[in-house]
Amino acid sequence: MTTAAKPTSVAHVIRSDEEAIAAARQLAARFAVEASVRDRERRLPAAELDEFSATGLWAITVPKAYGGAGVSYVTVAEVIKIISAADPSLGQIPQNHLGVLDILLQTATEEQKRHYFSKVLEGYRFGNAFSEAKSKHAGTFDTRIRFDGDEAVINGEKFYCTGALFAHIVPVVGLDEAGNAQIAFVERHAPGLTIVDNWDGFGQRTTASGNAVFFDVRVPRSQVIPAHLAFDQPTANGPISQIIQAAVDTGIALGALEETKRHARQARPWIDSQQDHGWQDPFSLAAIGDLEWRVHGTEAILEKAGRAIDRALAQPSEESVAEASVVVAQAKVLSAETSLLAASKLFELAGTRSVLGKHNLDRHWRNARTHTLHDPARWKYHLIGNYLLNGVKPARHAWN
Repeated sequence: MTTAAKPTSVAHVIRSDEEAIAAARQLAARFAVEASVRDRERRLPAAELDEFSATGLWAITVPKAYGGAGVSYVTVAEVIKIISAADPSLGQIPQNHLGVLDILLQTATEEQKRHYFSKVLEGYRFGNAFSEAKSKHAGTFDTRIRFDGDEAVINGEKFYCTGALFAHIVPVVGLDEAGNAQIAFVERHAPGLTIVDNWDGFGQRTTASGNAVFFDVRVPRSQVIPAHLAFDQPTANGPISQIIQAAVDTGIALGALEETKRHARQARPWIDSQQDHGWQDPFSLAAIGDLEWRVHGTEAILEKAGRAIDRALAQPSEESVAEASVVVAQAKVLSAETSLLAASKLFELAGTRSVLGKHNLDRHWRNARTHTLHDPARWKYHLIGNYLLNGVKPARHAWN
């Protein structure tokens, strides 16, 4: 697959939270139609992504001062949730794009902000080249960004590069000579950059989250921002990255719940129920009721997390950022549990026929199991408890 060097058309500019949510609902209805086919055939969603970014939804967090809508993070989470309920691969792909926009806002020069926010409003998509499969852990980087006069030279190999294959610009994280994390904005077809479509996970199959290899890639120094500043000081960048992950999982849970209700109505009644239809089974009714409140409870805490981020952005401080991290962690834990539960209950309540390959309903569980592995929930429990019991603020990084 080859992505054009620039958008095929200028994107629409969304002006309000309400317009963003309405656009997401319209898109989701169209994306849902062939979501199962895309998953089954691993058909990469190039056309769908062009449509997605052309609506202006990829630019909704651009601040009003730079021509964007500057929507709330309650709305951002709602948009990602709506899209993910239809197709969570499409919901996941903008995650790093949106995270980078916040890092730009926090750390870039005024000239860089004007330049890149303008690009995004036109419909340019950022991919990502952040994580590395061979480094010690998720927060360490072997990739290097070396400054050479007015240029920066990038060398390294990345993995889990969701969105890079479909991007117009690929932001890459590397360490400079002082060991500080920098982000270089590399044109998708820059000499020395190779994107490898080798993602073969059993879930989130169409995110193309494969490798990105940088070999002596050169960019002007003006295309590099000091990413470390987003975490050296209290900013909401970590919670922003995490709430989008939670929104994807909440969307998976919603999609699985709707499939459960549809297929459970078609299930046969159990022999001992003395009912004529599966939808009369009292135990199925109770299970559906239980699942419904859990999913909607997850939506409620996701909204609460969005409000906490909005407060941290309005009044950044050690305390407001820590509170945002903790509430987002709660949303992350609950959304992970609920998506896995809903995807599993789907088969229990729909019956044996629901496992037939023609339905491809296992994609919901595969997507939930794959996406919820982005960071371990066990550490979220620890983060929440340590803050509530001991007042220990979460470490500031992209996973908190």
